[in-house]
Amino acid sequence: MANILETDLYPPIKAFLAAQGYEVKAEVGAADVVARRGTEDPVIVELKTGFSLGLFHQAIARQSITDSVYVAVPRLAGRRFQAALKNNLKLARRLGLGLITVRLSDALVEVHLDPAPFTPRKSKPRKDRLLREFARRVGDPNTGGSTRVALVTAYRQDALRCAAHLDANGPSRGAEVARATGVARATRLMADDHYGWFERVDRGVYALTPKGAAALPGLAGLAALPAVAKNAE
Repeated sequence: MANILETDLYPPIKAFLAAQGYEVKAEVGAADVVARRGTEDPVIVELKTGFSLGLFHQAIARQSITDSVYVAVPRLAGRRFQAALKNNLKLARRLGLGLITVRLSDALVEVHLDPAPFTPRKSKPRKDRLLREFARRVGDPNTGGSTRVALVTAYRQDALRCAAHLDANGPSRGAEVARATGVARATRLMADDHYGWFERVDRGVYALTPKGAAALPGLAGLAALPAVAKNAE
């Protein structure tokens, strides 16, 4: 739907609120829509033709007036809008805002979220994974903000140690690699072979693949990493 205007959203939203017993007026002070029912606190709705940071800035400013603040945008078709709606619902929930969409083809108003205080739930498993990765990673091999590049994780560092050992010593037993590199899980790591660097040539014996050998020069700086503790996980 082309050339949508913010004013196109107002009639459906006004009718929706009026049907619930609200008196509705537009452009009161800095607010796009203000609704009042009896002596209840006012409801404010900020209108925009699409999700934007400015929309949320406006809505947050209205929270100094009332806790009942909504953002409203046209409801569009397609996966792109569905993804935007999902992401902005999370944002609105964290900000304590409500979120409304208006399907202009038939004036359908849908309240996806009502304003409410938000307290984030902490995930202990995620925190533990983060701290484990932080503790196990040697040095700081990545650059913050990097995208579309292979990040160096603690697991990748362990795999590199194993690859460097095989490159220097030829096919080796997993236990030997573990002792030499300090990577306690060396056998499992080479057996899983997530990077395609290792191949099993005999029972418990692994060798470096051509792909693994090709990866080593580009990671030469990491090959000198010190061995990790024998019981590292």
